[in-house]
Amino acid sequence: MDICIIGGGLSGLAASLPLSETQDVTIFERRPIVGGCLASYDRGNYQIEEYYHHCFAGDRRLFSLLTDLGLSDRLEWLKGSTGYCVDGTIHPLTSPIEILRYPHLTIVEKARLALLTLRAKNFDLGPLDDVPAREFILEHLGEGIYASFFEPLLRSKFGDRRDEVSAAWLISRIAIRSDRGVEGERLGYIRGGWHELIDAMAERAQSRGCRIETDTPVTAISRKGDCWEVNGQVFDAVLATVPPQEIGRLIGTDHFAAIPYQGAACLTIGLDREVSQGIYWVNMKDPAPYGAVVTHTNFAPRERYGEDIVYLASYFGEQPATGLKETMLTDFCRRFSVPKESIHWAELAVERLAGPVYTTGFRHLIPAYEEHGVYLAGMYSPPNYPERSMEGSIAAGQEVAARILEGTDA
Repeated sequence: MDICIIGGGLSGLAASLPLSETQDVTIFERRPIVGGCLASYDRGNYQIEEYYHHCFAGDRRLFSLLTDLGLSDRLEWLKGSTGYCVDGTIHPLTSPIEILRYPHLTIVEKARLALLTLRAKNFDLGPLDDVPAREFILEHLGEGIYASFFEPLLRSKFGDRRDEVSAAWLISRIAIRSDRGVEGERLGYIRGGWHELIDAMAERAQSRGCRIETDTPVTAISRKGDCWEVNGQVFDAVLATVPPQEIGRLIGTDHFAAIPYQGAACLTIGLDREVSQGIYWVNMKDPAPYGAVVTHTNFAPRERYGEDIVYLASYFGEQPATGLKETMLTDFCRRFSVPKESIHWAELAVERLAGPVYTTGFRHLIPAYEEHGVYLAGMYSPPNYPERSMEGSIAAGQEVAARILEGTDA
């Protein structure tokens, strides 16, 4: 059976591993490298992800995959400290003492927020899918916590669509990030970078005969009897990891549900100084052309890179703002008193379809693994609801592969 996989990101590679054991598999990847949003920059003496990534203690499929690929000894657990930039001041919010000192919430509001964090893993997320996050916060935590804490986060993450986001996403987000101690969140990372996982997956698939065609965007899909023609090649099955509506556009049909998506623009900077007071993740309450300052070298040891590495994270709707790279870099240098000569390099990664927007009612939009004769798996699949993760993308790829293989045995 000849199988075409559209997209060489985590879901596509995860699906290719079991499929290529017994089937002929071809991956079409539009970029020069595989990995999707987990792809990395090659800086010569090190590699660094284009978009910051880490894993969580419950990511069992990821851990199993690392073991299978001989990478389990590369997994390390690091501490992710957090803070909030308000009125030009960075407030650490990692330890209980730091949270108690935070001046922009009252003691009562802090107690309510702490209680919600403790309860997050016990919520029934089903009913919350139809409840806007803003409405939930106002009802359970009050206006002060919404205005001072959650509204800036929702605005930086979802922009004009922040009022459409469901409470299911919010509570899931809180729950997945609640593995905390007094030193911060416990987060997993691959020593050397996540490119080691991507490279190992691609090499394993290719060793089984999988063909990976990079720099090859899919431009046409059409039905040919019981088969599919993709870019002029005939396949018995097509597995798409891009949004369903993109497949519908290529086929020329509106039968696929439109999943709400947003874009991401992430500026990665190498520089000669630390700027965030030793904190890994600083959320921006102050208006800025980015919603968070993520200092990778306050997470993974700086000596591995020989310089400080900072991410500036931004999200957009249809298109990023014109001149965004220079706008972000200029604001960063001004806001954090960084001379331009201290910047060693800066690269802007832009992905128009970076991930779903988990609007109210999203669970009713989630497609099955097979619709209209096409197999579908990606960030919109059931394992990635109501919050996407590497674990969810691996699970989606593995589960759709199992479905395809069941069909070959029928």
